[in-house]
Amino acid sequence: MTTRIAVFGTGYLGATHAACMAELGHEVLGVDVDAAKLAKLEAGEVPFYEPGLEEVLRRNIAAGRLRFTSSYEEAAEFADIHFLGVGTPQKKGEFAADLKFVDAVIETLAPLLAGPSVIFGKSTVPVGTAERLGARARELSPAGDGVEVAWNPEFLREGFAVQDTLHPDRLVLGVDRDRPGRAEAVAREVYAQLLDEGIPFLVSDLATAELVKASANAFLATKISFIN
Repeated sequence: MTTRIAVFGTGYLGATHAACMAELGHEVLGVDVDAAKLAKLEAGEVPFYEPGLEEVLRRNIAAGRLRFTSSYEEAAEFADIHFLGVGTPQKKGEFAADLKFVDAVIETLAPLLAGPSVIFGKSTVPVGTAERLGARARELSPAGDGVEVAWNPEFLREGFAVQDTLHPDRLVLGVDRDRPGRAEAVAREVYAQLLDEGIPFLVSDLATAELVKASANAFLATKISFIN
């Protein structure tokens, strides 16, 4: 089933997710504040190296399923399913993650959400971030409790990002157990083709989904350390 999706952030994670969601047949709007990056993507150019992504990008732009904008107003009007894929770099001089880009999306988008909406976070964040963002989104949005924040972490390998998005070895979704809503049903709709392939779909609470991603990163770093 075709749905309308907005993807915030068009870097490595966001651009890949936007293009691959369009490849699954959804109508997708990529959102970014970087005009130069948007211009490249609109021209079918990927501003970083990732095998196969440019072909997917161009094919779906040509098919009319994928386009880009810098307008949050347009994104809020276009879709009620939003994926948050902005960067969470390490803070300069600290060990903590810098969440200013994640926070900025919520602060800008939530006041524009007039009706029920689901925001799926994909960025790597500290445990507790999703719960905090959900509370803030409900506070800012005219739709109030109609806005849900869920967490759907990515597990992409550089050089295999398209394959890992379209044929992942598992899908993880964290939902707010204290506020049952439609996030799981929406995710199942978005990923219907993948679920039909028998890909495991693991549903947890918000904190577990955040921790799963952090644990996967830590395990990868440990493996690389031992290999070296």
